[in-house]
Amino acid sequence: MNPRRLTPSMSLLIAFEAAARHCSFTKAADELALTQSAVSRQVQSLEAQLGIELFRRDGRKIELTAAGALYQHELAAALGRIRSATLQTIAYKAEGGPLNLAVLPTLGSKWLLPKMHEFYALHPGNLVHIHSRIIHADIQSSASDMQAIICAGKGDWPGYISHLLLKEKLVVIASPTAVAEFRAMSPADVADQVLLNVVSRPNAWSDWFDRYNLGHRSMRTGPSFELTAHLIQAVSAGIGIGLVPDILVQDELKSGALIALFDPMESGRNYYLAYATRYQHLPALKTFSAWLLSLPFPD
Repeated sequence: MNPRRLTPSMSLLIAFEAAARHCSFTKAADELALTQSAVSRQVQSLEAQLGIELFRRDGRKIELTAAGALYQHELAAALGRIRSATLQTIAYKAEGGPLNLAVLPTLGSKWLLPKMHEFYALHPGNLVHIHSRIIHADIQSSASDMQAIICAGKGDWPGYISHLLLKEKLVVIASPTAVAEFRAMSPADVADQVLLNVVSRPNAWSDWFDRYNLGHRSMRTGPSFELTAHLIQAVSAGIGIGLVPDILVQDELKSGALIALFDPMESGRNYYLAYATRYQHLPALKTFSAWLLSLPFPD
């Protein structure tokens, strides 16, 4: 097949995508600053090149065909990537530009955001757009539209550069009013408490029980939460006890709103700043990563 048929001109694609999004040649023309007839001709040219009808026409009314709807869905994503790539390239000219950063929700609110005023004080011309994401083991599928990610894992993601930020330690937390005899508690006494969970850590309590050679059958499994922040709130409300990264409850522990039971346990995971190798020379990322890695981090 002729490769030219598979790569229609950008003007034809933009005209079709706008018409498909509005289901109107007239509205597409207004958006693109063209005449209605010019948009119609470009769509007809695209249909002729592809050899398939993209719209059903009924007088002035148009409606996408099944092929047209599929094409529009794929094309919208592709054009979005092209526009994003263009904006990133323009950012090089200014030696700055915004940085799109994905971060775990509770880590972002509890750990990163309180520090961002320091970054902006040093780099007032830079912008970091922070996006809360539940980031899974496959970070590419979790945040492929982001230029950088702060996430937990082992740092061995193919195609990504990663920098260690924090070693993760899990601590058992409780409300001092809900667990009145906490000072006399032993690890075995945890089995008498309702154990709250985060869905992304289904084995956390099992690992903790193994550490103290406790039987799993004695566990009283309680509700699960998608966000660690919600689990912390549930512990504060006296619903049960939780096992969370100690870095996320520093304020609550200092204020006495929550108490830590027993010593923290290393989880085997760490927090990293990670980014795809194609972004490593992005000026905004270089500025942000240099600042972030210069911060003092706890052992």
